[in-house]
Amino acid sequence: MTTTDTKIKPARTESVSTRSSGKSKAKTSKKEGGDANVILRIRVRAYESKILDSSVKQIMDTATRYDASVVGPVPLPTEIKKYTVNRSPFIYKNTREQFEIRVHKRLIDIINPNGKTVEALTNLSLPSGVDIDVKMM
Repeated sequence: MTTTDTKIKPARTESVSTRSSGKSKAKTSKKEGGDANVILRIRVRAYESKILDSSVKQIMDTATRYDASVVGPVPLPTEIKKYTVNRSPFIYKNTREQFEIRVHKRLIDIINPNGKTVEALTNLSLPSGVDIDVKMM
């Protein structure tokens, strides 16, 4: 077992070191340019995928209307919550029903938004059942 451990560990450290060096180069190139990129990261969640896609399209249309560059939408993994319930409390108590709730998610990045873009996004009316999280990076 020790021989396999020693074989795996160097491979992992090499990949980590190359990854970290690649990230540091990207960070320094942004700092050298002197231009700070502001990114609005929008996470949109809903139970129904059709409503989610229509609201994402509405957000993207609003952002492109005010000349902001949009990256996405990136579909994130669907969160599935399962619930198991007894069908009957007495005779058929070994039979069960299963229910599930699916939460669909999308991620949108808006790069270098101006004031009008942010104002238009805050005044946007989206259908009920759509949850939005906005982070400024």
